[in-house]
Amino acid sequence: MNELNKYYRVLQRLLPVLVVILLAVIGLKYPQELVKSCKTGIKQVQASVGQAITRTVSGQKGPVNVLLIGNNARDAANPLSLGSAGGQADILIVAHIDPDAHVVSLISIPRDTLVAMPNWQEPIPKIKSSFELGLRQSPEQGPAEAMKRVSELTGLKIKDYIATDFKGFEDAINAVGGIKVNIPQRLYDPEHSQADFYPGLQTLNGQEALAFIRVRQNAAGNNYRTDDFQRQEAELQVLNLLKQKLLTEGVSLSEIRKLHEAWQHDVVTNVPTPMLLGLGLEVSGSKIEQVRLGSVKDSMDIAGVPLDGVNREGYLSGAYYDVLDPREISKKLEKYGSVGASTGLPPLPIPQAVRVDVYGAQAAADQLREAGFNTRWQGDAAGVNRVEVAFPPGQLMSALAAARSLGTGNELVLPSQTVDKVTVYYPS
Repeated sequence: MNELNKYYRVLQRLLPVLVVILLAVIGLKYPQELVKSCKTGIKQVQASVGQAITRTVSGQKGPVNVLLIGNNARDAANPLSLGSAGGQADILIVAHIDPDAHVVSLISIPRDTLVAMPNWQEPIPKIKSSFELGLRQSPEQGPAEAMKRVSELTGLKIKDYIATDFKGFEDAINAVGGIKVNIPQRLYDPEHSQADFYPGLQTLNGQEALAFIRVRQNAAGNNYRTDDFQRQEAELQVLNLLKQKLLTEGVSLSEIRKLHEAWQHDVVTNVPTPMLLGLGLEVSGSKIEQVRLGSVKDSMDIAGVPLDGVNREGYLSGAYYDVLDPREISKKLEKYGSVGASTGLPPLPIPQAVRVDVYGAQAAADQLREAGFNTRWQGDAAGVNRVEVAFPPGQLMSALAAARSLGTGNELVLPSQTVDKVTVYYPS
């Protein structure tokens, strides 16, 4: 075997780990099961070599934080372009690489997290928008703005990034000759992903695999792929299939070369090549763990409301947002070096400082009371078919705190001139 073929065989052993890190950016929010099952056979000495390379190039001895960015732009020339649509950071993951502990922690950032953007004219200030806002200034400003916002939110120092896009996912699948996916039921989503599949085992190319994992709402009339959690399971399924194919001896050197060449075009980073090699070797000998910030319980539908400092206009437009508590983030990420996590918003009050009236289900009042809120149940609520959290002027943050505690993931939080405290209407 010549030296080039030896190189690609080594690359084949490293690629499954790169799949976990780089392809997680494309569409996998919660890859914990994948990283648990990804066992590397690379010797520990390679991790030590990688550690030495990383320290030499970066000039630092401690952990390294790398922001992984998935650009959702269509027809983009490269991962740092806006393309014909999108340009937002569909996925944001901080890879916290600790060479001394030999652990890589993938910290997932909810893309719809509400953050303050006081210097930007952004009516819906979600953290994913920071990437697009920066790109509109210059390609380099996109990741710079995303790193700034994620650093503020997590309290972690971040100066390095790796960005890729949908094309990177498609090219990866095509490079290995497609993947075989067993689709259990009819899948049809003409509005969003253009998925159109019938049940059965079938080989999907890159474009088809991307459509498969990005189904938002199956219009085929069955219960398959009708929510975001099932979508995440599909993402996990495809990445596992790609990983398994890379691990098989049957995959050809030409396929490995194609994947390597594709990523040279589909991945952009400010990490120097020697340091990237060092990080790759470190990862190959390290335990990989998943850290999630927030959950579906933090998601809520917030109606338009004035809010000083949230953007240049001081007005938050109505949309679904993930509302995170920086105190919880700081506590969870303390061991990774988090200092001063912040959303840039006014702090969420402690439950004991919030008075809440509840109409409808008494169980909702009990739940809030157990969480520490000063709660009164006011009886039934006729005609209520959705959880609503109304609040008087100046009490938005109190309402958000109550909504997070209810945790339905679908509360409507709205201002009201007819209540004098946070008021919950909960279907009986």
